[in-house]
Amino acid sequence: MKIKVKVVPNSKIESIQALENLSYKIKVKEKAIDGNANIATINALANYLKIKKTNIRIIKGFANREKIIEIFE
Repeated sequence: MKIKVKVVPNSKIESIQALENLSYKIKVKEKAIDGNANIATINALANYLKIKKTNIRIIKGFANREKIIEIFE
């Protein structure tokens, strides 16, 4: 399954908001430096969906706020 994600790094609180058509808005506390926001995004999604972090992979948008993420089991 592929989902669209908009990441908001350097937020005061962490949250996940489900939007339309398998898309999410994820706020993470980490800054977008050295991939820290990407790691925090994967951790937040894993906790939200209750799956392993290894089942989540960023396909597109490593350096952008808008990402396409693949989730597999």
